Amino acid sequence: MEFKNLIYEKEDGIVRITLNRPKALNALNGELIAELNTLFDALAMDDGVRVVLLTGAGDKAFVAGADISELAHMDSFSARIFADAGQSMMAKIALLPMPVIAVVNGFALGGGCELALACDFIYASEKAMFGLPEETLGLIPGFGGTQRLARRVGAAMAMELIFTAKRIKAEEAKELGLVNRVLPAEQLMEEAQKTAASIAAMGPAAIALAKVAVHKGIEVDLISGSYMEREAFGLCFASSDAKEGTSAFLEKRKAVFSKTR
Repeated sequence: MEFKNLIYEKEDGIVRITLNRPKALNALNGELIAELNTLFDALAMDDGVRVVLLTGAGDKAFVAGADISELAHMDSFSARIFADAGQSMMAKIALLPMPVIAVVNGFALGGGCELALACDFIYASEKAMFGLPEETLGLIPGFGGTQRLARRVGAAMAMELIFTAKRIKAEEAKELGLVNRVLPAEQLMEEAQKTAASIAAMGPAAIALAKVAVHKGIEVDLISGSYMEREAFGLCFASSDAKEGTSAFLEKRKAVFSKTR
């Protein structure tokens, strides 16, 4: 696949997507959002993809935010269309049957922070910076930031970060539960690749079902979530991977799972 604003690489079931607008610090404009929407639709249909790594070009920014040069010319109607496109794109990440890891190599502000939050988890460089500074523009986050941040760090902390437009460093983001790991910049992608490889070695159907169980279950009460988990557990046995995994354990050998879901 070829894109104007994205670099797409695939090897051994691991896809690396690089947002490639370095002169604009990889800011999200309408064209880039449309390309991501198209790409995520394609990935959802690709049984050979096991893990996705999402990062930004250059060493300054993951995504510095939405493209303010576009925002400045919007009215209420066009702003809602823009927010709808961004929210649709980010919602597709949760619906993908494979994990998506945000590899945050620099600024993750505004729409960039929202994009990282939409991923399943985040690895960040020591140089990374997170924040939702929309209030400084007289705006609020429009790509799901008010919702996902509150679910990640709690409502009170989310409101403080949003109301003050505070930027936080990677270590503080980790302390708040926003980031999984903080790594030296030169080791960031290498460690993300290692994690991706370990996930890719698992049964793809089980990974997809576990992702569904977590994403859907966290939005409902414990009893309903546990029901979803039971259903997903049962569905695991519709895949040959459950038989292979249990047999390999009993035979004291390494399991060789299927390469597709």
